[in-house]
Amino acid sequence: MQPIDQPGSFILAVLVFQMIPGPGTLTILRATANHGVRAGFASVAGTLLGGLLCMLAAASGLEAVFRGQPEATQALKWAGSLYLAWMGWRMVAQVGELHAPQAQAAPGFGRLLRNSLAISLTNPKVLLFYFALLPLFVRPPFTAMSLATMVGIVTGTSLLYQGGLVLAGNSVMRRLRTLPSARSTAQRLAGVAFIGFAVKLLVF
Repeated sequence: MQPIDQPGSFILAVLVFQMIPGPGTLTILRATANHGVRAGFASVAGTLLGGLLCMLAAASGLEAVFRGQPEATQALKWAGSLYLAWMGWRMVAQVGELHAPQAQAAPGFGRLLRNSLAISLTNPKVLLFYFALLPLFVRPPFTAMSLATMVGIVTGTSLLYQGGLVLAGNSVMRRLRTLPSARSTAQRLAGVAFIGFAVKLLVF
């Protein structure tokens, strides 16, 4: 018997979740736009690791902790909102530095990975999404095979989509580099979007 119930629907749910624009998507696109494909895939690695940790947390029973202690969810929401707002402010404030010589050096792989990982883990909607998937698609009893299958499906689907996002984003940015103000405008819009996500996280 398959450990995952309705695997096709499960893959579709993961894909739809990936296609909804959010802080993780913006982080990947920003890294790709500023520093190229390698930086984009470093951010992808961070979001994939974040998804893995969320699935492990859900499997370990943290869902019950959050459900029984709403103040823990609220604290996480505030932490995530403040982090996103700080990231957005930094992006807007650094627009003038985009063409400075020191701004051309790409951050290290580890730094980019940690940044996207932090954004994934401070977004309560990511945690709750994975918490919701387990009871819907995993057949009881929940086993190591169930977890391994879920991790494989989520990681594979996410890697394909986010990898395509990196390649497409890099192609678009190579064309936009011929426009002097395109990069600065994109950075401002991304920063404002991060601040918007922070506000939305608190309001809804």
